Amino acid sequence: HYAPFAYLLIGAIFRNMDSNLEEAAVILNTPKRKIFTKITLPMIFPAVLSTILLVFGSSMGSYPVPHYLKLTTLSTKYVQLSVRRGGQASIVGVIMMLFGVLILLVNQISTKSRKSYTTVTGKSGQVSQVNLGVFLKYFLGIVLLIITFFTSIYPLISFAFETFLPNPGDYSFLIPGSSTRLTTKWWIHDGKSEAGLYGQAGILYNKTIWNGFKGTLIVAVFCALFAGTFGLLIGYAVSKNRRSKFANYVNNVAFLPYLLPALSMGIAFFLFGSAIGIYDTYILVILAGTIKYIPFASRSALNSMMQLSNEIEEAALIQNTPWHKRMTKIIIPIQKAAIISGFLLPFITSVRELTLFMLLVNQSKLSTTLLDYFDEMGLYAFSSGINLMIILFILIVNLGLNKLTGASLDRGIGGS
Repeated sequence: HYAPFAYLLIGAIFRNMDSNLEEAAVILNTPKRKIFTKITLPMIFPAVLSTILLVFGSSMGSYPVPHYLKLTTLSTKYVQLSVRRGGQASIVGVIMMLFGVLILLVNQISTKSRKSYTTVTGKSGQVSQVNLGVFLKYFLGIVLLIITFFTSIYPLISFAFETFLPNPGDYSFLIPGSSTRLTTKWWIHDGKSEAGLYGQAGILYNKTIWNGFKGTLIVAVFCALFAGTFGLLIGYAVSKNRRSKFANYVNNVAFLPYLLPALSMGIAFFLFGSAIGIYDTYILVILAGTIKYIPFASRSALNSMMQLSNEIEEAALIQNTPWHKRMTKIIIPIQKAAIISGFLLPFITSVRELTLFMLLVNQSKLSTTLLDYFDEMGLYAFSSGINLMIILFILIVNLGLNKLTGASLDRGIGGS
């Protein structure tokens, strides 16, 4: 579930990493294991730590996955206790935050040292591919295909299939093998008299579903723009002054929102929005999403900026080139993949966010809250259809981004 975080944050770093140091070690007959542990891993150390932080913060505050799997975690226990035992719920929230702060301190101690993580300089550099050999090439390929099928392809097929069943979840028609029992009523029925639809039109004619999707799109675009821009500026500033105490303070404050459980942060914004009269508005949702997802962009930007040597900007500084031109003409083109990832992560997360937003708007405002509503009502065909729409939309966005900019999810570590 959290593998894309590592793929996006670490993959782009691998893609731009100079292989000269590794090739020098190969010439000296250094074992591959030692090359990885002594050269490769130390160079991507900031990206690895950032990934650990993000995944830890995500899993610690995740609610939907353990809720639907009926598992007991700190987040589900927080929801159970918050109904009648607010004090105990607050203690659970504090415990979750303390774990996050502990890892944050470890990251701060490790990255404020005088070690250099520069992998992109003004000198010549090259990227080379590793020869896995015939056995590993096909073995890893088969393993990855199996993992991809069960984690990506099978869920898509399952969601799509559910929307064609007369009674979602009932696969008894497979026994006689009759495809005539399948139905398209969940998609194309434009009336409200069909039995089993509970007064709802089919997905293609359902204005409530499309209005929720439009709301999700609005929130995702603005959250990505705001969080991505702020994160880029924070990452650049911190990387240029990473030995400064103030830079460390800014870095920690920028990441702090992600350490807060999404549920507790949602409650805080619910109280804030209700007090000033912006509850159930896109403004409140965008504000909450922007603050919550700044860590995505700031960590992605910081990882990429720490790769860049000061030599990159020195020639432009000698020519008195303004800062905005140095950013748009030099820095951003070099680290385009990593920077775009900083915008793409908030966008994707906003599209599929439920825990943070479910307290801020009514259930028809966004696709994810509407999905939760249909699931509670037992209309699993509608919830599966919305799930399918969200997944396909993200895939289309990734493909379009690839065509327009040349950077996308599938190019994290050099794919094409």
